[in-house]
Amino acid sequence: MDKITTEVSESAVRAAHEVRVVVGRLRRRFRETYDTEGLTPSQTSVLSRLDKEGPASASALAAAERVRPQSMAATLSVLEERGLIQRRPDPHDGRRQLVSVNEAGHAFLEDKRRAGEEWLARALQERYTEEERRTVIEALALLDRLTRS
Repeated sequence: MDKITTEVSESAVRAAHEVRVVVGRLRRRFRETYDTEGLTPSQTSVLSRLDKEGPASASALAAAERVRPQSMAATLSVLEERGLIQRRPDPHDGRRQLVSVNEAGHAFLEDKRRAGEEWLARALQERYTEEERRTVIEALALLDRLTRS
């Protein structure tokens, strides 16, 4: 028996497993619901990171995404060609540039998020009763407590 099962209840271990599996499946379904218009998962990840975290240097993005600087340069090149990002000189270090999401990039991400939410709302409407949807909302509130501790 491994250490986790001797210190944690069986129901906690099962819940952890089930949450991980369901979240993974939901992430895949969200990705399937919207067309990324030819962007790779790594390109989409970088665009989303810039949207959430704000401007960053290519080297900081490479470190955050755990890729080589050369790979990040290629990713940023595609995003720039697609008109989704912009580069500006770093005001604190003129030798490097900061990359940020431009208006077209924000609109692209918002469209993709909206498509995912619309799919989920329709699926919840079609497949669950009102009572079941309330149960989902209550369960998510409980799970959200994990993110706040």
